[in-house]
Amino acid sequence: MPAARLTLVLLPGMDGTGELFEPFIAAIAGEFNVKVVRYPTDKPWGYAELEAFARVALPTEGPFVLVGESFSGPIAIALAASAPHQLKGLVLCCTFVRNPRPLFAGLRSLIGFVPVGLAPVGVLSHLLLGRFSTAALRATLAKSLAQASPSALRARLMAVLRIDVSAKFAAVTVPTLYLRASSDRLVPPSASALVSQLSPNTRIVELDAPHFLLQAAPLEAAYAVRAFVHEILQAEAL
Repeated sequence: MPAARLTLVLLPGMDGTGELFEPFIAAIAGEFNVKVVRYPTDKPWGYAELEAFARVALPTEGPFVLVGESFSGPIAIALAASAPHQLKGLVLCCTFVRNPRPLFAGLRSLIGFVPVGLAPVGVLSHLLLGRFSTAALRATLAKSLAQASPSALRARLMAVLRIDVSAKFAAVTVPTLYLRASSDRLVPPSASALVSQLSPNTRIVELDAPHFLLQAAPLEAAYAVRAFVHEILQAEAL
C-alpha cells in the first residue's frame, strides 16, 4: 500500500477566513494535500478557543505539516507542542511567540473603542503590503476582512497583546521553518530573533516580501516550504 500523501494544514491570519491563502495554494497544490482551517467570523474568541477549534480540524489520518501565518503562529505552536499524531513539521510565517509590539500592551483598555472594521484599505495595504501592493491583493484583503465581525477582530487583537507561547515553543520537537519577510512593517525582526533564541535549530528563511508574504511571494514561499517538507520526508525514509 502506498504511503499516505502529506497534508499542509494552513492556519490563517487575523481575518480568519483562509481566503488569503489562495495564491500560495495555487503555487503549491498538486504536490501535497491542502487543508485550510477557517475560523468562525462572528465569534469573539481568543487564542484558547481558536486553538481548540483548530485542533478538531487536524487530520486524523496521514502525515501533516502545520503552517501558522501571522496571527495564527501561536496557535500552530500550541498545537505542535502537544505532539499530535503524524505531525511531521511546523512552518511559521511572519509570526511571533509573544506580543511582537510590547509597547502596545498598555493599549488593551482602548481596543474596545478601536473601529477595527473601518480602517481604510489604503492604510492596511501600506502596512501589510507596502511596495508589493496590487489592486488584486487590495481587493482580496478588503473582502476577507469584511467577513470578520468587529467583535471577532477586537478579540483577536486583544489576544495578540496578551499572548506568550514561549514555553510551548520550547517544547516543540518537530523540525521548524520560519519564513521571514524582509519588508515586514507589522512583525519586527525581534520576533524571528526570539524564535532563533528559543529554538536554535529552527531554519530561518528570509524572502523579499511584505508581511503578506504568502500572498505577495507565493512561488518563493512554496519553494521554501516544498524543500523543507521534502527534507523531512527524506530524513524519515533513511
